[in-house]
Amino acid sequence: MKNENRPTTLTMGILAHVDAGKTTLSEAILFLTGAIRKMGRVDHRDAFLDNIQVERARGITVFSKEARFVLGEKEITLLDTPGHADFSAEMERTLQVLDYAVLVVSGTDGVQAHTRTLWKLMAGYDIPVFVFVNKMDRPGTDREMIMTELTNVFGDGFVEAGCDGSLNEDEAAMANEELMEEYLRDGISDGRLSDATIASAVAERQLFPVYFGSALKNEGVKEFLDGLERYTKPKKYDTEFSARVYKISRDKQGNRLTHMKITGGSLRSKMILNCGGKEEKAEQIRLYSGESFSMVGEAAAGTVCAVTGPTDTFAGQGLGKEAEKGTRHANLTPALTVRLIPDSGTDPVLLLPKLRQLEEEDPTLHIIWKENLQEIHVQVMGELEQEILKTSIKERFDEEIEFGQGSIIYKETIAGPVIGIGHYEPLRHYAEVQLLMEPLPEGSGLVFDSICSEDSLDRNWQRLIMTHLKEKAHLGVLTGGEITDMKISILAGKAHLKHTEGGDFRQATYRAIRQGLRKAESVLLEPFYTFTLKVPQESTGRALSDMQRLGASCGLPEIDQGLNMAVITGEGPVSTLRDYQRDVNVYTRGEGRFEAALCGFRPCHNADEVIAEKGYRPEEDLENPTGSVFCDHGAALYVDWQQVEDMAHVDSGYIIENGRCIRKSERTGDCGSDQFSAAGEKELRAIFERTYGKSKRDEALRREALSKGTRRRPGDGIESFPQPNWKHEMGKGEPFLIIDGYNVIFAWDELKGLAAVNLDSAREAFLDILGNYQGYKKMGMVVVFDGYKVAGNPGTKVDYGEIKVVYTKEAETADRFIEKTIYEMGRKYDVAVVTSDRPVQMAALGDGARRMSAREFYTEVTGVSEEIRAKLDAQKGRVEKNRPFEEKLKTWH
Repeated sequence: MKNENRPTTLTMGILAHVDAGKTTLSEAILFLTGAIRKMGRVDHRDAFLDNIQVERARGITVFSKEARFVLGEKEITLLDTPGHADFSAEMERTLQVLDYAVLVVSGTDGVQAHTRTLWKLMAGYDIPVFVFVNKMDRPGTDREMIMTELTNVFGDGFVEAGCDGSLNEDEAAMANEELMEEYLRDGISDGRLSDATIASAVAERQLFPVYFGSALKNEGVKEFLDGLERYTKPKKYDTEFSARVYKISRDKQGNRLTHMKITGGSLRSKMILNCGGKEEKAEQIRLYSGESFSMVGEAAAGTVCAVTGPTDTFAGQGLGKEAEKGTRHANLTPALTVRLIPDSGTDPVLLLPKLRQLEEEDPTLHIIWKENLQEIHVQVMGELEQEILKTSIKERFDEEIEFGQGSIIYKETIAGPVIGIGHYEPLRHYAEVQLLMEPLPEGSGLVFDSICSEDSLDRNWQRLIMTHLKEKAHLGVLTGGEITDMKISILAGKAHLKHTEGGDFRQATYRAIRQGLRKAESVLLEPFYTFTLKVPQESTGRALSDMQRLGASCGLPEIDQGLNMAVITGEGPVSTLRDYQRDVNVYTRGEGRFEAALCGFRPCHNADEVIAEKGYRPEEDLENPTGSVFCDHGAALYVDWQQVEDMAHVDSGYIIENGRCIRKSERTGDCGSDQFSAAGEKELRAIFERTYGKSKRDEALRREALSKGTRRRPGDGIESFPQPNWKHEMGKGEPFLIIDGYNVIFAWDELKGLAAVNLDSAREAFLDILGNYQGYKKMGMVVVFDGYKVAGNPGTKVDYGEIKVVYTKEAETADRFIEKTIYEMGRKYDVAVVTSDRPVQMAALGDGARRMSAREFYTEVTGVSEEIRAKLDAQKGRVEKNRPFEEKLKTWH
């Protein structure tokens, strides 16, 4: 049980943009709390926490360090982290064990590019934050300007502290209702807020206390410490043992250290730990402070410690009950891969095991041995990390190395869900695996799950498949880049009672992933920077022009009139911006500065060019086959990926239809699902080819129209017409329909069947049906068809009777056009959007438009058709134009 008399234990990290004074603040904190007797300085190379030779030589922090101090009744473990963006992965690893973070901002530089990255990460890890604005003794600093910038960039909740360390209560009271009620409540003297209520708001990230000072001169640091003592609160822990590993290192004697935070119960010396299925003993428990450490027999919950003994632990791993939460992977990953070239007298094979030690300590290095080339490749954040790595290898292993030319790391994901099938059945072997692969938001990495019943595939086999999913970096099919931002779920599988071995499922799993990727629409991703560019005001035009040329996006410049400088922030590809500082030096004569930090992987801005340059051929990658192996008359038969689905032995019961994975039993044969009824990718591709790409009829009609100046029917071509005024002239409140054309066509069975035969006929039948409906209802109507994948398509807007028909231009989807139109018209008119595409429905809801699914519209149109028929019957006359559309469809067929 937890000892209630034990002082509160907290873990606090200090994070900052490089040169903001983070290590200097750490020294000041340790000095004022009595943890060290003398304050060291980075420039004097005697800082308490920069205790590695390479750090003192460079004057930067490369590795996170631990220090301990007492603040009142609180025992605080301080984690000092690297500030340079090249070592941001080392910084990020500490975030998973922090109770609080201190964000150090330079008073002279304000919020920098890496500061934005740090804030995004801390928000993602849900870490409460205190802000210390440093270097306020320098000329030109402005408190009010810094407070405004913090709010403008990061949002509300920043409250400046007074000279006694307490917060401005008027501003703090605005953070939440509880604080406001307490501030206004009768009986509280002078309206004061309790420290406990403020501490709760800080812990919930509703308040961010801001302190100003100079760490080098010890100004404002004592007030900051007072605020830490007052506005932090203890955490509650379970009694069952759990821990989170955040770092692997080695001491001077070469002993392997597993740095962890105890998150439940306690850890005792000689205790057996379950490390990923392997039992290992915790030999020593060390509490580090700088270079020195003390050994303890037990570490209670909340303690950060280093443990000797375990050999298979890794950063991000959960132990004990924490293992149930899974492994935590870093969001920040390297952008460059470089060849590591050993000294001419060194065999790279012998150097490889030594480098594996460094990879344990920094998993993002990702040491790659290329057997066919007999080369070692490593992944790095930038040039500074290469220099530090070179020095570290010399100091630790006495090996001289160089680096080859670096290249950009590309990754791959998929645009929509797909089912991948892998089969492995050479003689006396058998395994089949079916996987559901679904795209995830940017930065999600790979997520694994199982939706396969244990009745159809035993749990042990499923665990084995899961192991094979996690054990390697799986490669995409565009450039051979690592896949990411994807959820991969076990859908189905099969084993043989006699012939299945563990390695069979490895082969089937790998092949299922690759087969799924070949079927999917893959997306190439490239690393992006978030940047801050400061240039003289007269250079603003050149800077903005460069950003557009380099494929970067940025906001309007902010002008600092006092310094005559323009500040531009934005995001852009690493491939175009990595050397941009050199250009800035030239055109600003050394006055400009370009600060950048990695912010993730985004769709590649020049994907076609990169794919062509890489020249990757997935079928020729023998180590990562896309096909499967079946048994044919006792012999192994290799089956290409296109035929695997037809030869699979297992029916998973699932199918990909209209952009989502559904059970086959859910296919009702009606007008489609209200969830999502867009045409599938293959259908859309066929649409574009049949409509615009390979039709001699279209070309003939296009030439005829150009020669005569006549207007064609929808679908006859893609050239621009004299544009009609497609916006219906309406009175306010008049009903108006915006219809997602292909979404509805492929949701109505009659039209879908017709489209399979002739898409032009299906479109015209649909527009004729709508013509009847529109003429009867007397409402404005726009029908939108996709044309966004047709190269050079300028977009077309034509009249079809009283209906306005839009074919979207290249790079503009129907969804995007509809959302834009909703935004323009939805709040002014009675607009209804007809689609079963859920994102478009949500956009309609947000912009005040009504929503109607394809199924609901079907019911509405058939109802109007019946009314028309009834009236015509009553008039004893039928008009061909107004025959019910069910009958008209028969004619079209």
